Amino acid sequence: MSEAVHESPSHPASQSQHLHAVDAPVHAPAAAPARPEARKKLFTLLALTVVAGAVGVFAYEHFIASHYVSTDNAYTAAETAQVTPFVGGIVREVRVADTQAVKRGDVLVVLDETDARLALEQAEAELGRAQRRVRGYVANDASLAAQIVARDADRVRAEAQLASAAADLERARVDLQRREALADTGSVSADEITRARNAFQTASAALAAAKAASAQSTANRVAAAGQREANATLIAGVDEEANPEVALARARRDQARVNLERMVVRAPVDGVVARRAVQLGQQVAAGSPLLSIVPTGQVHVDANFKEGQLDKVRIGQPVEIESDLYGSRVVYHGTVQGLSGGTGSAFAAIPAQNATGNWIKVVQRVPVRIALDPRELAERPLQVGLSMTATVDTRAQ
Repeated sequence: MSEAVHESPSHPASQSQHLHAVDAPVHAPAAAPARPEARKKLFTLLALTVVAGAVGVFAYEHFIASHYVSTDNAYTAAETAQVTPFVGGIVREVRVADTQAVKRGDVLVVLDETDARLALEQAEAELGRAQRRVRGYVANDASLAAQIVARDADRVRAEAQLASAAADLERARVDLQRREALADTGSVSADEITRARNAFQTASAALAAAKAASAQSTANRVAAAGQREANATLIAGVDEEANPEVALARARRDQARVNLERMVVRAPVDGVVARRAVQLGQQVAAGSPLLSIVPTGQVHVDANFKEGQLDKVRIGQPVEIESDLYGSRVVYHGTVQGLSGGTGSAFAAIPAQNATGNWIKVVQRVPVRIALDPRELAERPLQVGLSMTATVDTRAQ
């Protein structure tokens, strides 16, 4: 009985459940009004996202990107050293090849030194001759001083002889006058008068000779003094080593010695050999290019920024540089070293003539020199001409 009641379909609870189960599909379309709301929320979220992105971009541009200027029109460069000989000669040895790394002072090229060695020996001989010549000047000075003393003695003797001749002449004249006065009385013979007259003439001639001898002794003394003075100017105020003749000969000797040393051509800087043009047995002249050395440890970057990017660029500002050789995994640090005095087109082989014909404005680029950190260069060497990307931090004014 009870089981029958349980199975009866007319049970109220069963009917209620059945009605709810039947009515459920009828109320399903009631969720449709929620779709516009979800779409509105999506559009609102999208709008907020766009606004937030725009604000973020604006903030990035205003607070971050505006403080940096960047260019990929940048390349490595270096002050390449061109090796040339100071003296000419025949190439005897060439000890380097292209791409070879060298240190400052390493021997690059050796020239034949035969001519230079002979020139040095000749200069040394000339120096010895100059030293002996100066010693001769010193010795001659003493000889000339003795000659002056001798000429003084000659002059004293000539003056004494002149006084003696004058006295003899006076005595002969008095003797002649006395005899001529007694000639009328007949107490003096004509022969005595003749002898007295001859004695007077002889005394006159002797006086003239004495005067000439005195004048000659004076002239000899002046000549000796002049010779000593001329000799003294060659040695005055300096010793033998500082004498101009010796100094000149020594300088020529030193120059010949330097020329001999320059027959060995050495590397002026550390770097890598490039463009070797010298060959064994070649006759080279002074100043002719032999090879070049690229100082890879002193590489810098020439970054060509647009003219509109240079408003805030200043010397000393920090720069981050990336190379195509190592990629973004290696970042070099440097500083702005200087700005070029003109644009690239201004220094072109054929400068632009903007004042003629039709004109189109072209944005110009100005080379900016960037010095790199030597320690970073030592760790990651760079060759000349590599492509770089440079970013300047302009916040440092």
